[in-house]
Amino acid sequence: MKAICTILLCLLCTSSVFSQYYLRGEIKDEINTPLPNAKILLHSSKYLFYSGNSGGFGILSANPTDSVTISLDGYQEVRVKLVNAKYEYITLKPSQAAGNLRKTRLISVTKDMRWEERHNWSVGGETYSNLLENEFIPAKKFPETGFAISTDKASYSNIRRFINMNSSVPPDAVRIEEMLNYFNFGYTSPKKDSTFHFDSYLAPCPWNAESQLLFLKVCAAKVNLDTIPPSNLVFLIDISGSMDMPNRLPLLKSGFKLMVNNLRDKDTVSIVVYGSTVGVWLQPTSGAEKEKILKSIEDLTPGGATAGASGIKAAYQVAKSQFITGGNNRVILATDGDFNVGQTTEDELERIISLHRQSGIYLTCLGVGMGNYKDSKLEVLAKKGNGNFAYLDDEKEAEKVLVKELTQTLYTVADDAYLSIRFNPALVKDYRLIGFDNKLNAVADSLSELEGGEVGSGHTLMAMFEVTPTFSNTSTDHSFASRESLANININYRSPKDSLKLHSLFTVPFVFTEFNDLPACHRFAAAVVEFASLLKKSKFSKEISWNDVIILTNDAINPNDYMQKEFLGLVEKAKKIYGRQKKR
Repeated sequence: MKAICTILLCLLCTSSVFSQYYLRGEIKDEINTPLPNAKILLHSSKYLFYSGNSGGFGILSANPTDSVTISLDGYQEVRVKLVNAKYEYITLKPSQAAGNLRKTRLISVTKDMRWEERHNWSVGGETYSNLLENEFIPAKKFPETGFAISTDKASYSNIRRFINMNSSVPPDAVRIEEMLNYFNFGYTSPKKDSTFHFDSYLAPCPWNAESQLLFLKVCAAKVNLDTIPPSNLVFLIDISGSMDMPNRLPLLKSGFKLMVNNLRDKDTVSIVVYGSTVGVWLQPTSGAEKEKILKSIEDLTPGGATAGASGIKAAYQVAKSQFITGGNNRVILATDGDFNVGQTTEDELERIISLHRQSGIYLTCLGVGMGNYKDSKLEVLAKKGNGNFAYLDDEKEAEKVLVKELTQTLYTVADDAYLSIRFNPALVKDYRLIGFDNKLNAVADSLSELEGGEVGSGHTLMAMFEVTPTFSNTSTDHSFASRESLANININYRSPKDSLKLHSLFTVPFVFTEFNDLPACHRFAAAVVEFASLLKKSKFSKEISWNDVIILTNDAINPNDYMQKEFLGLVEKAKKIYGRQKKR
């Protein structure tokens, strides 16, 4: 009996030590809109939690009362005391000057590297506009670097416009990663229940005999077209006076009509316009009523000033009013980007978008026009709006983005995605990430942080590093190197509408392939990089000629691929344009 009492007493003591309490509540903004994905730091354990889609949360704590710090981009940070069994209603206030809003976002970053150590990259005025080209980095000192994965392709079609107009290309308009994103480099479906497939090649660098090229190819899973949830789409269309040109509003109208013809009955379309008026042009309408939607698009006429900020606010209000839980909620902004009424600067527009990015509504930006086309504004909006960005220079491009690649454009399989790579210093002396160049002010800002991208269904990303090999890498005695991996890959991401951080881990094997033995699509990717480097007037292109690009393209081109054949024509046109400039 004594023994039983002793056991019961121990159990009671143990249960009190390990008892857990449930702290609950929900987080909303000042107009009672739920705020999902708010960060909740539990002070007693230092664990990090996130609010759900409805703004609610439930946290287990060892204490009957505990305190938390709640933070969310675009809102003031708050500290709250939570009590067991008491349901807390927490309101976050927008912060126009909050540090989170003013943080500059990077698309690539090297771990542990300080600004002072890269400041010399811009000495002598060798950077163009506000883009800072990535330099070689010592792998022994900084083995880990990373970059955002996204589906943006705007740079290539914008460059094509300049060249087809018989004009040189502004160097800062050249974003190499977007040019590579434009092409099809082959697709391999990920394994069942996996989001990404990964493969790599290591080969000689065609423009530098002392270097090697590391190709990284990432393929995202495809959504099942039979189970795609309904879409809540808001077309936000600029009808201001600046859109009154054939390659602006008429081009957008053609593109949207093609898109509407491919929508399903369960999809919903609304149209918000800004220009001579700002407001809802078409109330939410089922995809079954295609004639009604098409007529509304056809009736659009340009005129007035460009109150883009007001239009953005109105479009998000409509999207929120029709929000589909578990569905595809997206605003599609179509404009030349020439905002001239209300909030017009990139910082002001960025703050507006930041207040909405946590709502589960994505933003796709479609740019058109020339002369006053504001590429930088649309790029900022797309990145801040957790979305993607394309430039439409003709009807074929509109069809490509809004019809042929509709699932990539509209349906997301991964959010906040970025790839981290850790090089093996025994095999890599130095490395240079090709493309993914940051803005100069972002690199200089000590508060800057890497911002992941949105990855669309079935997207294939090709990324490349130029690496300087070590002696062990190039030695004829590969007994050591053959036992080593060249690098390790970690793809970080979230599933759409989920706050949980996920990881996909891969190994880059140390396997060397002669350049001519590479798949043709990889050799073509190297030609795209050479072409882009010449257009950027990169200091790494000094050994590259236009003939080199043409020869490499001819050797790798797929004669059945229209886009690759078009690329060869652009290179030949560019050779003539830039050749004339040298003669002058």
